[in-house]
Amino acid sequence: MRKIIFAGLMGLGGFLTANAQCKTVSTLVENFDTWKDVNKCWTAQSGKAMLYPNDKKIIFYSMNSPGENMYLITPKVKAGAYTLSFDVSDNGGETTVELFSISNSSDAKSYTSIAKPSKITGDKKVFTISLKKDSHLGMKVVLNGVHQAVYLDNVSLSPKK
Repeated sequence: MRKIIFAGLMGLGGFLTANAQCKTVSTLVENFDTWKDVNKCWTAQSGKAMLYPNDKKIIFYSMNSPGENMYLITPKVKAGAYTLSFDVSDNGGETTVELFSISNSSDAKSYTSIAKPSKITGDKKVFTISLKKDSHLGMKVVLNGVHQAVYLDNVSLSPKK
């Protein structure tokens, strides 16, 4: 019995240690090429829709739930001024992306918009952002049609010089 309890505690300890390894960052370079699932230091919130890695990119897919608030949330980023860029395209229709500073990814009240919604046109998006305190960055995508998709790739965050 002691062996079973010890094994369970060791497994739980390993889980907690794995999450504790997510460090606050000041740069990000992610092309999603090796992701089979969402990386443990990132968070995906899809509501009733789907948000998943596939074909070396992140896919936001509305299924039968247009208008769902969908977020891809980065690891925590150190306070400061940054340039954030990413490639984003869609399969047609009205789609937007908006940036948020997020204190606590499990508390929607801590989400603060830092860039107005921008129509997705298939171009690279580049934003200059400023974080007053260490925060996660959230990329919110809104899909307005059934079976609509947005494709996100090549996320790059670098300190502003």
